Amino acid sequence: MDVRKRLYGFEMSASHPPPAIFLMGSTASGKTALAVELVKCFPCDIISVDSAMIYRGMDIGTAKPGAEILRIAPHRLIDIHDPVESYSAGRFREDALHAMMEITSNGRIPLLVGGTMLYFHALQHGLADLPVADSRIRAELDARAAKQGWAVLHAELAGVDPTAATRININDPQRIQRALEVYYLTGRPLSELHNAGSVQSLPYHCIKLAITPSNRALLHARIAQRFNDMLMMGFVNEVAGLRARSDLTITHGSMRAVGYRQLWEYLEGACSQETAVQRGIVATRRFAKRQLTWLRAETDVHWLQSDAPHVVEDARKLLAQALEAQL
Repeated sequence: MDVRKRLYGFEMSASHPPPAIFLMGSTASGKTALAVELVKCFPCDIISVDSAMIYRGMDIGTAKPGAEILRIAPHRLIDIHDPVESYSAGRFREDALHAMMEITSNGRIPLLVGGTMLYFHALQHGLADLPVADSRIRAELDARAAKQGWAVLHAELAGVDPTAATRININDPQRIQRALEVYYLTGRPLSELHNAGSVQSLPYHCIKLAITPSNRALLHARIAQRFNDMLMMGFVNEVAGLRARSDLTITHGSMRAVGYRQLWEYLEGACSQETAVQRGIVATRRFAKRQLTWLRAETDVHWLQSDAPHVVEDARKLLAQALEAQL
């Protein structure tokens, strides 16, 4: 199949939308390595779907692809904002759609790669009209959590928005904070606002791949190994450099990325480095669990095992068949 030739001149239409590939997976699942191999096989351009890789200067802790990988497979939507700047799923949808349409107009296929499942969801379905983040309210919630614990705030959320509290894990401070923040700003539960949001269709035919190790033990081992590799690469120094900035604090959204907050607390003397590392690994495991929960709720997904001996060939065959049927 000459995919490249058949893509040129492809017109976007509701009856025959162009293809887009979603390569989703938890942290440390091997998404980037597989994406690079797929770029060698298909006329694809990569769009990063990662809420931390958008920030400049956050390279090691986000496992941002290095110069050699970017030479082979350039990534859009990385290094597009400073860590003090806020970014949202809504803004990602706008940026991603612009990049996708540009890629399609060049006769190529958008390959969206990442683990920020909310961004994938926003891209596919749109988002409710929610208020922007309020630094004052977030600081107040952070202060309360430091004194009382996030379990107390989760219980408060259950009182004002039981639907959201059921969906949000008690160990997920970022989502607890956001749900309470929205309630304080609007007086309405986050779940109610989500339900009131209108679905915005994506003008693409999505081919979804999900990659994950074959078992939880292997995923946990990969997470621990990758975190330790990051430490060897200078992760602590990277966080120290960010902390040295007079305009950046631990309350900024960028510093909620797993690993960064824990090492920041170590550098402030709140705990030992050993404790910070262990907390970072545990936080990453919890994050991976949430990612997999999102993924299991997705429909029409082709699952791949990252530790399978022929995972690249398996993915290549799946995509070739899916693109042949689409084009």
